[in-house]
Amino acid sequence: MKIFKDFELSNFNSYKIKSKCAFAYFPESENDFIELFSTLKGKKYIVIGNGNNVILSKSYYNIPFVILNGFFDRITLNESYIEAEAGATTFNLSKFALENSLTGAEFLYDIPSSIGGAVVMNAGTKEGETKNILHKVRYLDLNDLNIKEKLNSEIDLSYRDSYFQNNKDAIILKVWFRLEQGEQDKIESLMKESKKRRWSKQPREFPNCGSVFKRPPGRFVGPMLDELGLKGFSIGGAQVSEKHSGFIVNKGEATGEEILTLIKEIQRRVKDKFDVELEIEQRVI
Repeated sequence: MKIFKDFELSNFNSYKIKSKCAFAYFPESENDFIELFSTLKGKKYIVIGNGNNVILSKSYYNIPFVILNGFFDRITLNESYIEAEAGATTFNLSKFALENSLTGAEFLYDIPSSIGGAVVMNAGTKEGETKNILHKVRYLDLNDLNIKEKLNSEIDLSYRDSYFQNNKDAIILKVWFRLEQGEQDKIESLMKESKKRRWSKQPREFPNCGSVFKRPPGRFVGPMLDELGLKGFSIGGAQVSEKHSGFIVNKGEATGEEILTLIKEIQRRVKDKFDVELEIEQRVI
């Protein structure tokens, strides 16, 4: 297990917010997880994957971070299943599937997320959702420090929600995906088309964490913000994207506090105008 003191987190959050934590732990095996969480039992800590869906609200955290990405990210093929450790990225998973002519994971190619995060949030696009290809999940139960497994049907996967979203004492370790044999050329074509379509609409030129808000019933967030004239609206370095108003981008040294202040202002104006309560899709730390 790798341990770092006063660790810089700017490369472990997609907003590229400058922040540090007192200690950062990078487990490399399941035994590392058991040993680490046995030591941390009763103490405060924060667990992240690659930080693709988080807002760091502080410039310094005087508590440890447990980071899965970087050392706990192996992907292997076992018969008809792809096994991926929780710190692996969705990008690498989809590339691995392509290399093995397996279809079904194309939609994950351009979703920035760790595998653990993708399961927690049931990440997806119009082309598919994580629940469509997930077979089972291996996790550490922090209540008794035993490693357990749950099948897809036991995880309560729904729109940006899952069992793991609502049970913080369950730390995802490994995920099994079941894919189908396909033609490599067709798989690659689907991946490229998906990326091209998403890049044409999303502000990938600036640091961001994807869609800020969950889609409210019967509404779309972007058009509401457009009607309110919020496209391009800024607070400090945080800006409602000029390309897609459902995104907030870091235009230059944005702090977590500025991003959260901007979010609250958006929520206030949407509530006043449309009587709609916007729910944050991203995780505030």
